Amino acid sequence: MLPRKSVTWVLLLLLIFLNLSASHSDPRWAAKKRRLRNKVRTMFYHAYDNYMIHAFPHDELKPLSKSFTDSLSELGNLKLEHLPQDYNGSALTLIDSLSSLVIMGNNTEFQSAVVWLSENLTFDVDARVNLFECNIRVLGGLVSAHLLATDSTDRLGQGVYKNQLLTLAEDLGNRFLPAFNTPTGLPYAWINLKYGVVENETTETSTSGCGSLILEMGALSRLTGDPKYESAALRALRKLWGMRSSLNLLGTTLDVSTGEWIEYSSGIGAGVDSFYEYLYKAHILFGKEEFWRMFHSAYISVQKYFRHGPWYHEADMRTGKATYWQLTSLQAFWPGLQVLVGDIAAANSSHREFFYVWNKFGVLPERYLLDHQMLHPTEKYYPLRPEFAESTFYLYQATKDPWYIEVGESIVNSLNLHTKVEGGFASIRDVTTMELEDHQHSFFLAETCKYLYLLFDDSFLAEQNYVFTTEGHPLPVLSSWQDRLPETYIQSNWTFLKTEKEARQTSAMSKQVCPSMSLNSWEFAGQQIESACHIPDFHSDHRCLTDKECGVDSTNCRRRSCSMAGYCGLWLFI
Repeated sequence: MLPRKSVTWVLLLLLIFLNLSASHSDPRWAAKKRRLRNKVRTMFYHAYDNYMIHAFPHDELKPLSKSFTDSLSELGNLKLEHLPQDYNGSALTLIDSLSSLVIMGNNTEFQSAVVWLSENLTFDVDARVNLFECNIRVLGGLVSAHLLATDSTDRLGQGVYKNQLLTLAEDLGNRFLPAFNTPTGLPYAWINLKYGVVENETTETSTSGCGSLILEMGALSRLTGDPKYESAALRALRKLWGMRSSLNLLGTTLDVSTGEWIEYSSGIGAGVDSFYEYLYKAHILFGKEEFWRMFHSAYISVQKYFRHGPWYHEADMRTGKATYWQLTSLQAFWPGLQVLVGDIAAANSSHREFFYVWNKFGVLPERYLLDHQMLHPTEKYYPLRPEFAESTFYLYQATKDPWYIEVGESIVNSLNLHTKVEGGFASIRDVTTMELEDHQHSFFLAETCKYLYLLFDDSFLAEQNYVFTTEGHPLPVLSSWQDRLPETYIQSNWTFLKTEKEARQTSAMSKQVCPSMSLNSWEFAGQQIESACHIPDFHSDHRCLTDKECGVDSTNCRRRSCSMAGYCGLWLFI
C-alpha cells in the first residue's frame, strides 16, 4: 500500500493532468484560440496594409512618419557605409510577407504579389547588401513562395504562374556566388548585387553569416538541378566546422581570407544563433547524417559550456570559461530548436525564464545582464523580434499545454498595447519608457505575426511537414530532397528507421541511453546509440565533489547532482 504522502502526490498529479486535458478539449479554449487568431490576423493586415499604402515598393515601412526606408543595403550595416545612391528598394517587406499571406489563406493577395514581383523586380542594382540578410529574407522568401505556388493546392489561377519566382531566385543566387571566391571558401559578408565583391571589402564575417546559408541555397539547387549553390554553402559550412575548437565550440567572428578567428567568445545569440539552427534543420530537410553529427556534437558542447540552469551565458571557445553573463533577445529561439531535438524539459525551463523577463518589461529587451539583473545600458530596445513567439509556438505544438496559449495572448496584448500606431507597428527604442522608433522591420510580418498565427491556428501544417527557415519561411520536407530517405513522414514528426530486421518508428530523442551502452535487445539489434541531451559526468567513475562535475542524464534529460557520498546521480528525483 502506498504511503499517505505518495497517494496525495499521485492524486495531485492526476488532477493536474485531467485539468490540462480538459482545458485542451474545452470548447472555450477553441473559441479563445479562434479569437486570438483573428486578432493576430488583424495585426498582420494593419502592418501589411500600411506598408502597401505608405512604403511599397520600397523595402520597409516607417510607421510613425508613414514613409519608407530602402533598408536592404542597411541590414547588418551598423556604420551605414557604402550606401547606394540610386537604389529605390526591392519590395523587401512584400517578399518577406509572401508565405504569411499563404498561411493566412489570402491566395488572392498572394497571386497579386507574385504577378507584381514577376513583372517588376530586378536584382541588377548597384547595391551592397549583407549576404546573410539578403539570403534569409529575399532568397528564402522567393524559394518558399515558389514552392507554395507550385504545390498541389492550386493557389494561383491557371496559367498565372510559370516559375517566375524561381527565375528571380536563381538570378539572385548567381549574384551571391562571387562572395564565395575566397582562399577559404568562406563567403564575404557583403556583396554588390551588380558588381560582385567591391574593392577593399572587409574580410570579417560572423559564424551565422557564413554558416546559415545551406537551407536556402540547398533548396535552390534542388529546385534548379544545379548543384553549385548548395556546393558553395556546404563548402563554407564544412570549413567553418573544421575551425571549431577541441571543445567543439566556435567563436563569433572570423576572417574569410585567413580562416582565423577574430572573436573567440560566443554563445547561442547574435552572430552564432542560426548556425546551430541550420545544422539540425538541414539534417531534417536533406537527410544528411553529416549535419546531424555536426549538430549533435555542437549541442552537447553548448549544454556543457554555455548552460547555467535555465540560462545560457557566453564562453571562450578555447577554454569553455564563461565570458559574458547576459541574455539577448535572439537567444529566445533556442527553446524552439530544443523542441525539434526533443529536449522538451530544457526548452520549457529556458522559455519560462524568457517569459519572466518579458513580463518584467512588457516586451523582451535586446540585452539583459544576468550577473547584475539589469538592462544593458545601451541596448534597451525591442525591434518587434519574433524569437520568443517562435519558441512558444513550438512548445505548444509539442505539449498542447494551454499555458502556452496564455503566453501567446500576453505577447499579442503587449504588441498591441506598446507598439501599435496608426501607421503600423513601431519598434521600441527603450523598454523602460516605451519610447518608439520609426521602423517596422519586415520580419514582423514574416515571423512575429506568422508564429503567433500558427500558435492559435496550425491548420496550414495539417497535410505537410515543413522546416521553417530562420526568417520563418516554410520549406516542405520532400522525399525527393532526402539523401537517406525515411519511409514516411507523419504529423507527429516521427520517421521510420530501417534496421536489418525491421522498420520501426523512431525520433532523435526516442532512444535515450548512455553513449557507453550498447543495445543488445532484438528491437535495437546491437546498435550504439547516443542521446542528444546527454552530457557525461566529468569523471568516468562518476565521482564528484560538487554538482558542477555532474552532467545531464541521458534517459530523461535531467541534470544530475553530487551526493553526500561523492557520486553523481539523479539524487534530487529519488
